[in-house]
Amino acid sequence: MPAERIDTLIIGGGQAGLVMSHRLKQRGLSHLVLERSRVAERWRSERWDGLKFQFPNWSVRLPDFPFPHTDPDAFASTAEIVTFIDAYAAFVAPPIRCGVEVTRLRRRDGATGFIAETAAGTIAANNVVVATGPYQRALIPNLLRDHPVFQVHASRYRNPEQLPSGAVLVAGAGASGAQIAEELLRAGRRVYLSVGRHRRLPRRYRGRDLIWWLAEMGIDQTPTAQRGASALGPVISGAYGGRTIDFRSYVACGMTLLGHLQAAHDGVIEVAPGLAQSLADGDLVYASFLNMVDGYIKLRGLDLPEEPEARVALPDPRCVAEPLQRLDLSAENIGAVIWATGYGVDFGWIDIPVKDANGEPVHQSGITDVPGLYFLGLPWLSKMNSSFLSGVGDDAAVLADHILARG
Repeated sequence: MPAERIDTLIIGGGQAGLVMSHRLKQRGLSHLVLERSRVAERWRSERWDGLKFQFPNWSVRLPDFPFPHTDPDAFASTAEIVTFIDAYAAFVAPPIRCGVEVTRLRRRDGATGFIAETAAGTIAANNVVVATGPYQRALIPNLLRDHPVFQVHASRYRNPEQLPSGAVLVAGAGASGAQIAEELLRAGRRVYLSVGRHRRLPRRYRGRDLIWWLAEMGIDQTPTAQRGASALGPVISGAYGGRTIDFRSYVACGMTLLGHLQAAHDGVIEVAPGLAQSLADGDLVYASFLNMVDGYIKLRGLDLPEEPEARVALPDPRCVAEPLQRLDLSAENIGAVIWATGYGVDFGWIDIPVKDANGEPVHQSGITDVPGLYFLGLPWLSKMNSSFLSGVGDDAAVLADHILARG
């Protein structure tokens, strides 16, 4: 028999779990939060030292708790975000147990509800909210699995001093890869950056930040059903004051761009063609967004300055016009590879038929077909901003109302 019974169990003590606790408290609903390590653990141990948040300070908030700052247009460091989440945890004061990992979640035998198995014992719950976030499993290709070169996923990269001497290959040009590559370049490293398909957007345009435009035009409220086919996040950066990223400008500072890494043998990487097309496709996304903003300004009659320089295109450098087809790690003295290749979910511990063939949870706005089982904090849970710090509270309120209605 389970040693403990509760009404609602929240699994995960990051921002999503804390917000869920806050929403349940507001409705007078009893609950317990279990966190495998520390509050906001991934912010503490899976971010690099120099990371800057992609959202300007003025836009950072959690329910009933704005981010304290002295410069609204600056971008917070990892340490500042951790401090903010710690302060929010003190504000919410959730019933939380840290250092308790749920190793298996199953349905109760012969009864409604769930059993959470942990090393500290089992817990029976009528409702469970899985709030473990989207960054659960670092994705690393097997290209260099047997090669002795130093390799690290972006989640375990800390700073340039962590890496052995020599050039660095950064594989993946999303927001993390772009910022890490620039950090290494500024640290005096020779950097190769592998660029594939991406969505390039402006950091600022016509006097306003990208996040302001997403909210002003209602884009951040786009429902999941209208998401579109692309699962790519925008390539933006809050580093060095926050700048629009054009990979061609990196080349002018000494970086070498190359295409998608497709195969490797004995330390020689075969590089796929299509680098110029990837950049052109990114430019198309960028220009389309500028056109959208221009149209919105004209429609609304907003008094905002024009910015023709934002449309000035940089020419393709030689490494784009004549791209590398192979990269010999030894010949190029590459001493480290950073895999900025994203994450996958890992819900293997959920022993309930609530996942699709890819292991992704099946739900509608976080509500599953299994009565009492919910998910929170995933990208596009109900709309674009579901995984934003400023957006998770809306989803949590919906789930809390649903739990309240269950009685």
